[in-house]
Amino acid sequence: MSERYLLEMLDIVKEFPGVKALDGVSLRVRAGSVHALMGENGAGKSTLMKCLFGIYHKSSGSVLLEGKEVAFRNPKDALEHGVAMVHQELNQALCRSVAENLWLGRYPTVAGFVVSSRRMREDTERLFEQVGLSIDPFTTMRNLSVAQRQMVEIAKAISYDARVIVLDEPTSSLTEQEVAHLFRMIRMLRDRGCGIIYISHKMEEILQISDEVTVMRDGTYVGTEPARGLTMDTIIHMMVGRPLTNRFPPKRNMPTETVLEVSGLSCANNPVRDVSFSLRRGEILGFAGLAGAGRTEVVENLFGLSERAGGRILLHGKEIRNRTPSEAKRNGFALLTEERRATGIFGVLDICENATLASLGRYSLGGAWIRERSRREATDWAVSSMHVKTASNRTQIQTLSGGNQQKVIFGRWLLTEPEILMLDEPTRGIDVGAKYEIYQLIVDLAEKGKSIIMVSSELPELLGVCDRICVMSGGRMVGEVDAGRTTQEEILALAAKHA
Repeated sequence: MSERYLLEMLDIVKEFPGVKALDGVSLRVRAGSVHALMGENGAGKSTLMKCLFGIYHKSSGSVLLEGKEVAFRNPKDALEHGVAMVHQELNQALCRSVAENLWLGRYPTVAGFVVSSRRMREDTERLFEQVGLSIDPFTTMRNLSVAQRQMVEIAKAISYDARVIVLDEPTSSLTEQEVAHLFRMIRMLRDRGCGIIYISHKMEEILQISDEVTVMRDGTYVGTEPARGLTMDTIIHMMVGRPLTNRFPPKRNMPTETVLEVSGLSCANNPVRDVSFSLRRGEILGFAGLAGAGRTEVVENLFGLSERAGGRILLHGKEIRNRTPSEAKRNGFALLTEERRATGIFGVLDICENATLASLGRYSLGGAWIRERSRREATDWAVSSMHVKTASNRTQIQTLSGGNQQKVIFGRWLLTEPEILMLDEPTRGIDVGAKYEIYQLIVDLAEKGKSIIMVSSELPELLGVCDRICVMSGGRMVGEVDAGRTTQEEILALAAKHA
């Protein structure tokens, strides 16, 4: 039976102290196919892939690659055997060049020890030509957008000539055009005989790109089905064990008076120019646009993360500066950033430390001592209110699922009692069940009078959650629409027309 499959993971069990994360899970991937792996956050998808890639060592079970049993000692061992993984949370050397990131640990050399920059450039340009990327190999990685960095990481996996490539939420930061480009790359690899394991919560993509779908739930195997016979409702039922009738909660918030007015906002070090908008109490204001449109730059500037070249910010009619995050926080602003791992969580710290970082002053005694009891009580409130799934508040946050990490960060900023809550891609990499909880949280906060700015690449969630949507293109605001009276097509037409 095994000769039919490129990769087989059979009856995999993985136990951590006090927790059985995987309980007899199996996955079989055919050569020349795209195999989707689905499940809610915490279902065990990432744990299973880490067992394959040598990051974790399984407790029992077997892994067969082209019919031969393997047990990779570490990721380097997996790569050398033709198994590559592109992680959802990018872990790149941001101060080094694109080429250096691509060939890290295997630089082309002259005479066996001198790194050849010429060969590195040529190899990078050849690889980028193959996958259709137009990026200067010696651009510093931090100067690329998140979407470009994601594509570079995928190109790196291809550079290993891998037979099995795992893509974990590869489109979480990509626009529709970039997703189409990625899908062309995936189909090219599939036609070469590669086996692609595709992890995503975006069911429209799963049904579009995959050949087979395996679903996991609570660390167990639910089933594998041909993609062509599946519907979104069927997949959701397999994932959560129950039908999910609505993707978005009902909107009960009633926006009232204007609390924030931004006029002529321009940034010194990015393309944002002359952006003006208003925000009302209890309103959810969306920001849409293609990659590089300037959505993230607007909220980062409002939070004091970049230098302002011009414009005014009025809060309750009074001008404020927000020159630094500390000043923005004092003025009642909070920002949940786009990249959880890079700018959101402190992975090695526990949930309590992560949840209370932004409000430490509330728990200090004379500036030098922390009132631990108050801090623990605040954390208990955040964990309970956000419905965070964890055995203990002393658990390292990096061990939680992406959805639960995001909920902790939500709790962190709510503990600062903000008036203006800015959310940049708040549901990135989160499953359909956890997404609904985040949407409900956002609507509930607006109903209680919080004013919310929400940046998202997913137009359906902007339409489903927001009251109004500002459309950005090329650093400028090119339109504003009523979320209840517009369509995805109208928003894309606005963004593309001015791009």
